[in-house]
Amino acid sequence: MDWLLSPISTGYIEWLEKFVDDWFFVFALAFLAFEFTRYAIYKKLSWALVGDTITNYITLAFFIGLTILFLGAFYVSTFYYAFQFAVFDIEINWVTVTICVVLADLAYYWEHRFMHRVNLAWATHTVHHSSPFFNISVAYRFGPMDSFWPVFFHVPLVLLGFNPIVVLFAEVVVQLYQTILHTESIRKLPRPVEWIMNTPSHHRVHHGSNPKYLDKNYAGIFIVWDRMFGTFEEEREQVVYGLVKPIDSTNPIVAFLHGFYRLAKSAWAMRGFRNKLGVVLGPPGWKPKDKALRSEAAE
Repeated sequence: MDWLLSPISTGYIEWLEKFVDDWFFVFALAFLAFEFTRYAIYKKLSWALVGDTITNYITLAFFIGLTILFLGAFYVSTFYYAFQFAVFDIEINWVTVTICVVLADLAYYWEHRFMHRVNLAWATHTVHHSSPFFNISVAYRFGPMDSFWPVFFHVPLVLLGFNPIVVLFAEVVVQLYQTILHTESIRKLPRPVEWIMNTPSHHRVHHGSNPKYLDKNYAGIFIVWDRMFGTFEEEREQVVYGLVKPIDSTNPIVAFLHGFYRLAKSAWAMRGFRNKLGVVLGPPGWKPKDKALRSEAAE
């Protein structure tokens, strides 16, 4: 078991991250082919589904382009700058990498919860939730600022002493685990697994617009975070995927930008700077205390 504590080079972690990420994308495409075959067998294959799937990958291309041009440099430079002030110098080995993955998963829970409960962050995350379908391609449906908010929730791991490369690797592990959760092909798993791990069943709930499913099951890998913090909901009724107010479009530009358009429109229509700020920083559905303004906001 000595190998668990043997030092690992950052170069190896970088190579492993790229290798796993690249091959997982190939696996995801193969799994999507399986899902489309299943849709065809159950007579659920439609042009709307095909169009939505194409939109998912176009939003991914938009997201990658923005990340390369702007947000990627911000993300990495913030981590390396913060690393200068790390409290500890944590050695890189398989034990510390595993610990970092668990902590990154906890950080992801709070990041994910924040992105659902603050309109400014929801404006980008709503893109991911706007699909009325649920298959592995939806996992690649990204918003324009999805590379911006995570840095604030994961930089504490760098300040703690985890190497930025290890933190980035841990984030990739959490994201890749979540990818396979986007499927209707896998029903419920054995109860012990469902109790500890995030599963397709739990994540279907998260993507539901059913009133009882809203703002539930934020977990990345471990569903225990939702059980601990009171946001867990079990899949019991048929899930209605998508937004409470659907976008009703497979246009990738509409899908990619609708969140910020809706936010800007709501803030512009609201009277008073404090109320405009409430729209931007409040949760989805936020309305001012003033009854007259509440009625205006509801229109």
